[in-house]
Amino acid sequence: MKIIVDAMGGDNAPFEIVKGCVDAINIKKGFNILLVGDEKQISKILSDCSYDENRIEIKNTSEVITGNDVPTIAIKQKSDSSMVVGMNLLKAKSGDAFLSAGNSGALLTGSLLLIGRIKGVIRPALGAVIPSKKNDVLLIDAGLNSECRPESYVQFAKFGSQFYKCMYDVDKPTVGLLNIGSEDKKGTPEVKEAHVLLKEAPINYQGNIEGNDIPEGKTQVVVCNGFIGNILLKFLEGTVKFMFNGVKEAIKANFFSKIGGLLIMKPLRKFARSADADTVGGAPVLGINGLVIKSHGNSKAKTIKNVIMKTITLIEKDIVNEIRLSIQGDNNE
Repeated sequence: MKIIVDAMGGDNAPFEIVKGCVDAINIKKGFNILLVGDEKQISKILSDCSYDENRIEIKNTSEVITGNDVPTIAIKQKSDSSMVVGMNLLKAKSGDAFLSAGNSGALLTGSLLLIGRIKGVIRPALGAVIPSKKNDVLLIDAGLNSECRPESYVQFAKFGSQFYKCMYDVDKPTVGLLNIGSEDKKGTPEVKEAHVLLKEAPINYQGNIEGNDIPEGKTQVVVCNGFIGNILLKFLEGTVKFMFNGVKEAIKANFFSKIGGLLIMKPLRKFARSADADTVGGAPVLGINGLVIKSHGNSKAKTIKNVIMKTITLIEKDIVNEIRLSIQGDNNE
């Protein structure tokens, strides 16, 4: 098993990316890593690390796609960038997955232009894991498709169901459609039609759900378009940060609050870990002919290590082929 990693993508590249790869190698056996990027910089970082040198190799590249680059132009013109070379290596079967914390738009554009959709897929989708009261929730689409046809919602539900089954060993994950109410007649014409189609689909569909149902874990997979999904995801991330900063300030307010803070610190830290993007991060692009994982732009070594662990599970469960089979079932109907 080999995971291709964009060593130059992200705000903290290449140091944190490389360090995260080394940490992953040192805690788990059975896989290798191919780091793609500036060989001199990568080699310098690796020289200060202790690891099995047989398990990490480097593919040198001369260009980097930055956060300021226009995605389509960058993918077409920066052919020797770490991202483009990495995805082409995945397409050529030189690895089992590609991971990047780089430019999100470029990664998603490259996934479509370089790797391509699974036959029968209308539009791929980005999946993001959100913690809830009951269980982790997969939000799909989390930002790839601002607008989509009702039929795409059904495919998103199938992508999400297969992902959840692979990651959490749940045979029939529950699926909900994000809407402004639970009633059948609520929502835009597109969402209303999607609701009807989802009812008829071979999934464990629970009906419409509202935004406040997500933290409660009412369903394990939440389906929406990428415009709504991305807004929801960013709002939740900001809210979590706001709440934890508020709790910290409240604990520091006076002597007695500090004493109380000490008493609740252990469960508070446990809860914080469950909501930490560095722990639950790593969003797969589902519906394409290869496993591409997006890590958030500010990824640290801890994030990369955890995303690699998630990627290993998805490779072992053959998520891409599972999605392919579910879509082929549509074509055979």
